[in-house]
Amino acid sequence: MALRKLKPNTPATRYYSISTFEEITSTTPEKSLLRALPKSGGRNSLGRVTSRHRGGGHKRQYRIIDFKRDKREIEARVDSIQYDPNRSSRIALVIYSDGEKRYILSPEGLKVNQKIYAGEKAEIIVGNALPLRLIPVNTQIHNIELKEGKGGQIARGGGNFATVLAKEGEYVLLKLPSGETRNVHNKCYATIGALGNADHQNISLGKAGRSRWLGIRPHNRGVSMNPVDHPMGGGEGKTSGGGHPVSPWGQKAKGLKTRRRNLQSSKYIVKRRK
Repeated sequence: MALRKLKPNTPATRYYSISTFEEITSTTPEKSLLRALPKSGGRNSLGRVTSRHRGGGHKRQYRIIDFKRDKREIEARVDSIQYDPNRSSRIALVIYSDGEKRYILSPEGLKVNQKIYAGEKAEIIVGNALPLRLIPVNTQIHNIELKEGKGGQIARGGGNFATVLAKEGEYVLLKLPSGETRNVHNKCYATIGALGNADHQNISLGKAGRSRWLGIRPHNRGVSMNPVDHPMGGGEGKTSGGGHPVSPWGQKAKGLKTRRRNLQSSKYIVKRRK
């Protein structure tokens, strides 16, 4: 995957970069795996804004992704690599030997017509899914379960992967994309390989309108507001008031730990991301 820079014919295209999409082999999604995806505009079921700066954006259809990889001991063939507007990684349409079609996350190096497999007999090959206890140390993996049978929850974004560091008893020590090291039960499934589209994070939107296509509305800084609108508002000229940066509701915005204390899962974290 690579990026393509546009010629600076206009002020907007001067900083505009876009994916080359060279790994995409099909632009027609599988209709049986599509679902409607209504927009919320950042509002909850009561109609109140709970996530600011959301709204608009291009229409999308949701692709049903097989995060569980629970069709075990059955061989599948990769039919095509496709673009998914709902995530930063690419997706692969796979067809099982019994005719069923499913979408999976597409790792780097997965090829069309490649055979993949999920189960305890799977080989250590890109795209195969198997329990953590059977994956060798120093292997790159993605789509990792935290609870057996729940489906992958970790390392699902473009270019992401975790690394198997060690095995001890019933648990496997993983280094996650955030830098955190964490124990995960060895019965949990993961998929071999690092996800493709790693250059996603290097894309420059180039213009404000491209954010609007993605459903991101404009964001105003608190220091540019009046005191009635934000705790950091007001003052003569550009001033932040000397106080700690806060949200519109007064919660500290930098460095405050928001993770709940005494979470049961905290005992599995060996080293935090910071």
